[in-house]
Amino acid sequence: QVQLVESGGGLVQAGDSLRLSCVVSGRTVSNYAMGWLRQAPGKEREFVAAIRAGGGRTIYADSVKGRFTISRDNAKNTVYLQMNSLKPEDTAVYYCATGRFLNNDYRGFEYWGQGTQVTVSS
Repeated sequence: QVQLVESGGGLVQAGDSLRLSCVVSGRTVSNYAMGWLRQAPGKEREFVAAIRAGGGRTIYADSVKGRFTISRDNAKNTVYLQMNSLKPEDTAVYYCATGRFLNNDYRGFEYWGQGTQVTVSS
């Protein structure tokens, strides 16, 4: 059974940083694509960032490129999302997810965590 547990969300001010963590069990993170997606109130779930299995190629949504960094620690079977220069429009529930292939569509991910709330005040 694949389980993903996110942590690290919170309430911050614009310009601050946060690091989200996602501990994975039942699947080896280095063997699968891992991603972060988010959903703001009243909006559809949207892609944020993903990292490919193996070599670690990464892709980002244009809205976060240059500010967010996805990474993984294979020894801890954990995926991270470092978020810098946060903006109020980054406010959302952030979900960790895993899939077989690197992609930027939330429908391409098979398993999801429960999410962690990130709120950025202006």
